[in-house]
Amino acid sequence: MEKTLANWHVKASFFFTGIFLNKQGNTEFVRELAQNGHFVGVHSDKHLLYCDWENRDSLLLSKKEFMDDLDAVYLKLTRSGIKKQDARFFIPPYEWYNRRIVEWAAQYGLQLFNFTPGTLTPADYTYPEMGKRFRDNKTIFQSILSFEEKDPSGLNGCLLLIHLGTDPRRKEKFYKELPRLIDSLRQKGYHFKRIDELIN
Repeated sequence: MEKTLANWHVKASFFFTGIFLNKQGNTEFVRELAQNGHFVGVHSDKHLLYCDWENRDSLLLSKKEFMDDLDAVYLKLTRSGIKKQDARFFIPPYEWYNRRIVEWAAQYGLQLFNFTPGTLTPADYTYPEMGKRFRDNKTIFQSILSFEEKDPSGLNGCLLLIHLGTDPRRKEKFYKELPRLIDSLRQKGYHFKRIDELIN
């Protein structure tokens, strides 16, 4: 993915868990992303589920557990030379949260955000064995173009979530569609921004 972004002169935003940051070789990989001009932030330490899937107002952790988890992931991020003040944008695990989580994140000094609903890019982690939940690359790609055509603002300000890594059972990786996607959107006049440039 990073090679593709470099070839197309696109700066993106990456958000990592502590689980990823702990793996051998990833410290240097993350350091290089930041050095090459990409935004690097966190996605929690242990990818905790913050609130119940059925009752979103029902928290599944305490404020201390939330803060401790963030402390742990930011400590790991410093190994790549990235300080918390340079990584203040935060996308929560599972992209699932409530008002209390937003408040806690702000108290920690973070700006919580989420992807723009309406496209199927968040489903690029699915694989055929998931049945009806599975979305192939063609369907995901078309969902982006359809969103762009139907929404009055097109894709202006749109935050597309694309996973850097997915289950081995998903043989086609959507990030391999990036060259075609970037080219298609540039032909329509779009420019790509880092999260800290888009959200001021």
